[in-house]
Amino acid sequence: MIRIAIAGASGRMGRMLVEAVLAAPDAQLSGALDVAGSPSLGRDPGDFLGRATGVAVTAELEAGIAGAQFLIDFTRPEGTLAHLRACVARGVGMVIGTTGFDDEGKRAIAAAAQRIPIVFAPNMSVGVNVTLKLLELAARTLDTGYDIEIIEAHHRHKVDAPSGTALRMGEVVAAALGRDLKEVAVYGREGVTGERDPSTIGFATVRGGDIVGDHTVLFAGIGERIEITHRSSSRVTYAHGALRACRFLAGRASGLFDMQDVLGLAG
Repeated sequence: MIRIAIAGASGRMGRMLVEAVLAAPDAQLSGALDVAGSPSLGRDPGDFLGRATGVAVTAELEAGIAGAQFLIDFTRPEGTLAHLRACVARGVGMVIGTTGFDDEGKRAIAAAAQRIPIVFAPNMSVGVNVTLKLLELAARTLDTGYDIEIIEAHHRHKVDAPSGTALRMGEVVAAALGRDLKEVAVYGREGVTGERDPSTIGFATVRGGDIVGDHTVLFAGIGERIEITHRSSSRVTYAHGALRACRFLAGRASGLFDMQDVLGLAG
């Protein structure tokens, strides 16, 4: 049995992760973390399912990960980095789906991966990661004569923009074209912008309602356009992907991986 602790266990994504772990025949919920002051502290994380897990939600990090092999974390960068330090100290592997890290945060994750095994991906969905592979192929083929725009939409509660998935899509497309996304990304347009620079990759962000996650990459040419779209209707795909990531890490002592590695799509 894979012993898994979950960060942010009382949130929307956390509950989906709890449900997925409890439903998996090869996994055991070993801990559940939430922030200090959460009304869920001290309660069983399976209460919303009417199930007793024998675990209590806690804000004590050391207690939450004490019996875990892996911590699944879809929280926020500052929380994830605190969890990362504790996991390194205890030798607990991590599956990180948190987005919004700056370069320093990403370097901290890479350094930690020299001591513990980590899957770090902006989107754990199997479908999204297949989409990334399709985007790589499309970008290599449509390398001239096509303008590239990335449009993403999420629920009103999402705090970072563009989404980590949209940025990853941009990175994949830019790399396939031999470009650096930091140099060619355009994140907003307003006023008299002049003609579009054909080397740029544009981003547009929508926030509203309960949209789980929609992403479209548009390759707009003369006389035709190609749109590659992925739409999420439930967070369950992310939860199942995170479990696959835990299974992938089992038996590994260290290393930094993403979902392309987990799914055998790398390279």
